Amino acid sequence: MSKKNLGAFVGGMVVGSTLGTIIGLLVAPRTGRETRQLIKKSADALPELAEDLSSSVQLQADRLSESALHNWDDTLTRLREAIAAGVEATQLEAQQIKHSREVSSDSSATSSVSDND
Repeated sequence: MSKKNLGAFVGGMVVGSTLGTIIGLLVAPRTGRETRQLIKKSADALPELAEDLSSSVQLQADRLSESALHNWDDTLTRLREAIAAGVEATQLEAQQIKHSREVSSDSSATSSVSDND
């Protein structure tokens, strides 16, 4: 930006700020004293408002944490049940395979004995 453009920009900012301030004072709905009192009351209420907001956020965080913990417990319970069912199914399948091998072995032995007779 050239010096000429920079000067024009700064000049425009100064004129705009001045005009905005003058117009704001002329059309303000309250006197300066009333406005300052309103600002002071608002500033005095800020700590209490911040404390209320902080309490509300803490309460929501506690609820969320409690809900997450409950959901986690439910998930763990379902996972344990699924693992137990998987282990049981695996053991049952292993028993069935063992039994079918025994039956197959017995059939082979019986047929061998029959063939020799």
